[in-house]
Amino acid sequence: MAIDENTVRKVARLARIALPEARVKPMVSELNGILAWIEQLNEVDVEGVEPMTSAVPDAKLPMREDKVTDGNDPAKVLANAPKAEDGFFVVPKVVE
Repeated sequence: MAIDENTVRKVARLARIALPEARVKPMVSELNGILAWIEQLNEVDVEGVEPMTSAVPDAKLPMREDKVTDGNDPAKVLANAPKAEDGFFVVPKVVE
């Protein structure tokens, strides 16, 4: 699969990326290089190789009990708010 200048312009427009005309040709060669590398990876024989879920085999992460709390300190919780009033978060009205 090869990418041409029109494809680069279309993808940039769809992604809402401002791509100056001077960058279109270099981007074509960069994207074609990436696709060529992916094609090269597709040639690797992975038959019998188990998928990895972690780079560290058999790593067990410590788990904590998942408990819902109110933070136990409303003053500290509200200290994170950009605006608070009478013990509540103040948010802008979004529905009229």
